[in-house]
Amino acid sequence: MTVRQAIQDVTDRIAARSRDTRRDYLNRLDAAKAQGVHRSALSCGNLAHGFAACAPSEKAALAGDKALNLGIVNSYNDMLSAHQPYQFYPDIIKQAARDIGATAQVAGGVPAMCDGVTQGQPGMDLSLFSRDVIAMATAISLSHNMFDAAVFLGICDKIVPGLVIGALSFGHLPAVFIPAGPMTSGLPNDEKSKVRQLYMEGKVGRAELLEAESKSYHSPGTCTFYGTANSNQMLMEIMGLHLPGSSFVNPGTPLRDALTREATRRALSLTAQGNNYTPIGHIMDEKAIVNGLVGLHATGGSTNHTMHLIAMAAAAGLHVTWDDMSDLSDATPLLARVYPNGLADVNHFHAAGGMGYLIKELLEDGYLHEDVKTVWGTGLSGYTVEAKLVEDQLSFEPAPAESALPKVLTSTKAPFQQTGGLKLLKGNLGRSVIKVSAVKPEHRVIEAPARVFHGQEGLQAAFKAGELTGDVIAVVRFSGPKAIGMPELHKLTPALGVLQDRGFKVALLTDGRMSGASGKVPAAIHMTPEAFDGGPISKIRDGDMIRLDASEGTLTFLGDEKEFFSRTPATEDLRSQHFGMGRELFGGFRSLVGVADRGASVFG
Repeated sequence: MTVRQAIQDVTDRIAARSRDTRRDYLNRLDAAKAQGVHRSALSCGNLAHGFAACAPSEKAALAGDKALNLGIVNSYNDMLSAHQPYQFYPDIIKQAARDIGATAQVAGGVPAMCDGVTQGQPGMDLSLFSRDVIAMATAISLSHNMFDAAVFLGICDKIVPGLVIGALSFGHLPAVFIPAGPMTSGLPNDEKSKVRQLYMEGKVGRAELLEAESKSYHSPGTCTFYGTANSNQMLMEIMGLHLPGSSFVNPGTPLRDALTREATRRALSLTAQGNNYTPIGHIMDEKAIVNGLVGLHATGGSTNHTMHLIAMAAAAGLHVTWDDMSDLSDATPLLARVYPNGLADVNHFHAAGGMGYLIKELLEDGYLHEDVKTVWGTGLSGYTVEAKLVEDQLSFEPAPAESALPKVLTSTKAPFQQTGGLKLLKGNLGRSVIKVSAVKPEHRVIEAPARVFHGQEGLQAAFKAGELTGDVIAVVRFSGPKAIGMPELHKLTPALGVLQDRGFKVALLTDGRMSGASGKVPAAIHMTPEAFDGGPISKIRDGDMIRLDASEGTLTFLGDEKEFFSRTPATEDLRSQHFGMGRELFGGFRSLVGVADRGASVFG
């Protein structure tokens, strides 16, 4: 299968740009492999600590080097619906390992916070930083050097990117990511959003709003809209780190458990002791990263991955830029309509043909690299399948030739649009990204006066006071990574949506983030340089005319540029936002964090 030239060009320049750092990473990986896992060489005290809680038969196996030991890194907690199913996974994994003469141990846990719970709350300021905390917690979990391979249990926004970054720091180990799956469909997402807007307008009360939210988020499993959590699952499959067809199988089902057992067997089949050694550091190369980006664009995925994929790639010695992402978006058709990019949810996407159909379509038309390494032991063509149970046996059958729901998942011959769901914006205000897949064409070009706010609370207060009564580009600044940790501002969506529905031209411009569920209002986000660094966004004043053109990819201050750039940057006393809800513990992170277009990482 020949990949299209535009896809190959981006792949080649990532490889060329990353030649030295990728070589250094692979050299470190080889050195770690050569050192190996030498449990029998550990001191008796070391080893005794490592298996003290194991059964006698497991102690006997772990006393030597021949029996395989699988590490489990778990993001389980029982407060968050997406992670609650992981309570039962370790027992399933341990039994599957025992069935083939291996052992498995929970190596450690990583925190899992929910942006849905913390939206608009002080805890949201920790959200982005939690990714790098998770990466470090993953490294600590694996640091005992007791494991021949590892499986990673994670779903949501920062959890999967953090696990990937941590796993890549142990890139000599095979790594299989095991999803928990989405909850079954509840109240449709568009109906939930309508109730949110009615609440913002004072037309329904808190009881009605809570009822709608509870009917939407109603059971164990991932939220069903296509935000960062489900974008994560798509990425892990299209990049070859999941089993084929496993991303969107509901939790608590026999198929889900069968896939978990098979993932355990696959991880143990890929170790350095066998003939199919496949460490994660070899899987995550420039072709896998490009495949992930193509999948993100083809499905209208989360804007958060304009940072996460850069940080994940960097952990494997690869340098990816927003320009790479933009060029791939221009070359990739949009094939999925899942809320907020449509009315369907991920269960409908899966029923339509899911990942197997999507990968088949993109492969056959030259949008993906087939010649990649995967945990399944095949190239990417091995992922053009559906996972099923046939007489209680796990089976992988060819993906359907046609989509069962063409309004949800379509072919490359009849895409929803010719370009992908994300766009890079450039101009005299800096650089930012925008999710266009859910924005109607008539709302993609906005020219309007600015209204400046130092935080999302000011915008909400202005809306409730009835002060926003015309066309507006709402500028929310001092929300960047260095300022307060780059919180998501998704709680602004209902208010901005109401203004748009009233017929006003509306857009958001911010150095903060929006949810992976960024919707119908055009939002220029991740503005770089941020206001805290004195970027142009810090010089905008109320009434300045700004033009956002998502079609052309421009974001421009309209007026006297010489006067504009001579302005003194605005400042803000942020000390009150650096304390409370644990934020005082993250001062070091705020001082170390990089800029958004380099992954907003504390790791350099």
